Amino acid sequence: MTPGLISKKIVGDRLAIVERMIGEIRSLPMGTFQDFIKDRRNVWAAESCLRRSLEALLDIGRHILAKRFATGVSEYKEIARRLGELGLLSASEAELLRILAGYRNRLIHFYHEIGEEELYKICKDQLGDLQRVKDAYLRWLKDHPDQMNERL
Repeated sequence: MTPGLISKKIVGDRLAIVERMIGEIRSLPMGTFQDFIKDRRNVWAAESCLRRSLEALLDIGRHILAKRFATGVSEYKEIARRLGELGLLSASEAELLRILAGYRNRLIHFYHEIGEEELYKICKDQLGDLQRVKDAYLRWLKDHPDQMNERL
């Protein structure tokens, strides 16, 4: 692979997905666990939005690695490690993304083990983790505008 420019459109589209999914989760009745499960559709909406936001964050990282650094990765946790090594994420941000990648894997492969209360607690108390990684990407991109391809 040869290093190139990061697609502003791809990154922008994925960032918008993260923001929209966080907003959708926040719009759910999260006052109490009982409020949350009163309508069973809330559980499925929360799971879908959480999974999609995690996928979008990881897609951004993979895109940056592939386009800017000519680095291919085969596992989601490796995205976090490589972004940390390259200084795109701080050590704590890279560790957070590694944890989020692991949770994404649980949502996909061990979905049957994730209970409604666990999902509720994550959506109620830990959405800031998604925002933190999103903000780290934005910070790096703002500091490196020359790395972006403006074309579609």
